[in-house]
Amino acid sequence: MEAYRGTRNPEFISTPARLGHEVAGVIDKIGSKVLGLSIGDNVTCRYVWGAFAEYIVCKPFNVKVLPKSFPMLETSLIEILPGVIHTAELSKIDQTKNVLIMGQGVSGLVITQVLKLFSPKTLVVTDLNDKNLMLAKKYGATHTYKIPSEDTPTMDILKNDFPQGFDVVIPCLLEGDGMIDAIECSALCGKIVMYGCIGVCSKPVDFFKVHRRRLEIYSTEPRRDIDMRRFFQEGVQLVLDGLVNTSEMITHVIPLSKIQEAFSLRNNKSSGAIHVLVDCEN
Repeated sequence: MEAYRGTRNPEFISTPARLGHEVAGVIDKIGSKVLGLSIGDNVTCRYVWGAFAEYIVCKPFNVKVLPKSFPMLETSLIEILPGVIHTAELSKIDQTKNVLIMGQGVSGLVITQVLKLFSPKTLVVTDLNDKNLMLAKKYGATHTYKIPSEDTPTMDILKNDFPQGFDVVIPCLLEGDGMIDAIECSALCGKIVMYGCIGVCSKPVDFFKVHRRRLEIYSTEPRRDIDMRRFFQEGVQLVLDGLVNTSEMITHVIPLSKIQEAFSLRNNKSSGAIHVLVDCEN
């Protein structure tokens, strides 16, 4: 979406751009020395771009096989779970922690489901849309708050109920400016785990406030390959066990031939779209 909107810094976009991630597919061909994978396997892929195409090529490391019985449409969102599980582990959540998740889009809704398993004292979520907040409540959020507009400071809405801020703040927003909001929502000695806010930040960040509040800030991508594979396996198991739902947030399935419609839907915040899948077989 950032590439579509033109907000991603040029150095992070290849030329020609190969867009499309969160992949589900079927193995059509394997190398002669590949072990553990077979032609016809249903798989999800991680760290793979270029999925808006009929075929992609990747290394076995990036592939995870799923049972044939698991619906293909629900497979693609498994890709985000390694980062989500790492987010949860970095957060060190227990029954004493007040936790805030900013944003209940695709990633935010998955994070809400996973963090509920860590038994926080409170699990507070915010979003612009009522439908997303209803799902979040179903998935275990203890408090849901609708933010009137993107320009509304989150703490203006939450300060009456949580005047001291939150022990853990997880921004799940694309826009970099969300980090400014996350800092304002953090309690003294709190922790910010940056699942989102990877976009351009248009406002200055007050690092003195970070220092004064003694905040810790973490990024969420696993640093070691072995951790990524472990989180990948754990994520698959959570979905197969029915502990994480990846189907209810799929609101649209659009054929590749109409990909402009898919981007327009996802870009329109009033469309009701949460997760828009592109079907590359049509």
